[in-house]
Amino acid sequence: MIGIGKNLFKSNVKVVGGASTDPDAQAFITAAGITDATQKSAVNQLVLDLKGYSIWTKMKAIYPIVGGSASSHKWNLKDPRDLNAAFRLTFATGMTHSSTGFTSNGASGYANTNLIPLNVMTNNNTSFGIYSRSNLDGLGYDTGIQVAGSCVFALVTRYLNNYITDQYINTTNRISASNTDSRGFFQSIRTTSTVFKAYKNGAQIGTTNTSSSTGFSGTNIPFLICCINDSSTPRYYSTREYSFMYLGDGLTDTEAANFYTAVQNYQTTLNRQV
Repeated sequence: MIGIGKNLFKSNVKVVGGASTDPDAQAFITAAGITDATQKSAVNQLVLDLKGYSIWTKMKAIYPIVGGSASSHKWNLKDPRDLNAAFRLTFATGMTHSSTGFTSNGASGYANTNLIPLNVMTNNNTSFGIYSRSNLDGLGYDTGIQVAGSCVFALVTRYLNNYITDQYINTTNRISASNTDSRGFFQSIRTTSTVFKAYKNGAQIGTTNTSSSTGFSGTNIPFLICCINDSSTPRYYSTREYSFMYLGDGLTDTEAANFYTAVQNYQTTLNRQV
């Protein structure tokens, strides 16, 4: 399944006036003001691939981070309305935007997803992931939240040469796996109260955490990107560059691998793959 070509799902597109564009892709393209033909094609194929792999319906928010500016990077592919309720990104001062993604200054810049897990996610059926283009070691959180030092959703692609992710009890529900390169597509996936896995580029990394989870009650603050939201205070900023992020339901091993295939194809079309 991993090697499936990116044109597999072209038959699902709606053809209008000679142009083949998925309506969900078109809504995003219109909202983000995307005019470049390559970027349009990349977004359209990403949507088709995620739908073809039956991943689309499991997503709460997908951030393709395309277009090169804050005004184009902010949109949620799943719901491209300019509203907090649609989980569009809002940026703090200190962010740099380019055609390859966005980066924090490491002191004040971050992206707020406006997505609060307690409101829209399901206990023991959660996943999130990020595509990093930078190989940097350090305690900069790529994305996450922490409530009163206990309930945690967090992901650090490389700290002391380890990939570390938490869902939901700090340290107990944690995976730490050796990783010397923070570039690529990193996913944190929980499918039951005792099945929690980490993935890099579609393959499981580290061992499955089977410690029982008590759930994520109390997670009433939004996910941030480029740092962790620590009880409503941004902390531990990362200076890695990001070119994709998502939040959604739990995924199977096959879905995690297919998701990587779709995202890597997307990045390759945009000539920013790692």
